[in-house]
This record gives sequence, structure tokens and C-alpha cells, in this order.
Amino acid sequence: MNEFSKNLVDQDATVEMGKKLALLLKRTTVIFLHGDLGAGKTTFSRGVIQGLGHSGNVKSPTYTLVEPYELSGLNAYHFDLYRLADPEELEFMGFRDYLAQEAVCLIEWPEKGQGLLPEPDLDIELQYLNEQRQIVIKATTSQGESVVQQLNEIM
Repeated sequence: MNEFSKNLVDQDATVEMGKKLALLLKRTTVIFLHGDLGAGKTTFSRGVIQGLGHSGNVKSPTYTLVEPYELSGLNAYHFDLYRLADPEELEFMGFRDYLAQEAVCLIEWPEKGQGLLPEPDLDIELQYLNEQRQIVIKATTSQGESVVQQLNEIM
């Protein structure tokens, strides 16, 4: 099975889901995050970044486009492409340099960078489900399939 889904009852559950996923990330991973405004993409990213070892604040990169986190294991780069006017802007900001490093790249609003982004290992959708959220994690590479399989086994 190359898909994992779970209902997340609140913000804390969303952060915890991100932390659990982070424990399974052992090498460079590209993660696309989809969902409406307020669906929990940044909250989930906070969990992943904290799960990778960051203990400080995790802020939304809406205005900076990227927030880097230099960590002892894998670095994390949190991108928010919502305000990207043209995918070519990714070239000007040195996007390829981020991908060349051992890192987890969390990319919110990846459709704004269409044509310049690599294939993700994990394609994640966060959706409203009444007062809760639902997360669906789809594997799109063999590396992603390994992570999804492990998630299905531990959850």
C-alpha cells in the first residue's frame, strides 16, 4: 500500500503526526504539502522540524519563501510558495542549492512551482473534516513507499 491516512483531532495531534513522520526520515526527502489555507500544513511542518531535532520556534515562511533549519542530523528547509508570482523565482532564490544538500524539504503550495520542482517522495494532503483534519500521505517514489509502509505498521 502506498498511502496512509489518519484523522487528526486537533493541532497537537497534527504536530505529533509530523514528529512521528520525522522519525522515519533517514535521508534527503522532498515532501509536498497540499491543503486549503488553515488546513494545518505549517502546523504539520512544525512537527516534522521538531521531530528532526529543532527545539526553537518554527515560523511560517510565507514572506521569506524559505526558512532553513540547520540540525545535527538532516537539515530541514520549509518552503511556502503561496506568494510566488512565477515559478522562475525559485531559480533566483537558489532553490536547487537546497535540494543538493542532505535535507528534508517541506514544500507548501507546490503547484506554484510547477515545472521547476522535483518529484516529491511524499505527497501530503491535509483536509478539513468537520472540526478535525484528515491527513493523507501518498508515496510517489520507492523511498516514499518505505516511509508509508513503516507508518502503516506503527500507526
